[in-house]
Amino acid sequence: MATTTDALGYEQARDELIDVVRRLEAGGTTLEESLALWERGEELANVCRRWLEGARARLDAALAQEEGASGDKEPNAD
Repeated sequence: MATTTDALGYEQARDELIDVVRRLEAGGTTLEESLALWERGEELANVCRRWLEGARARLDAALAQEEGASGDKEPNAD
């Protein structure tokens, strides 16, 4: 769990987040360990959110570019 979140890719962060959730759900950890897991889970969730927001922005930009390109090619209906 010592990996810096800046270096994590989406899949790696997601997989580690799944592991954190499983460990929290399983119980059997001290309060201190549970808090550390929770904090790590929050960090990992933020990494995933940033990756997904970046992907959404790229998709939106590609769709806007495609709409702009197709709008230029269509004949005027007037």
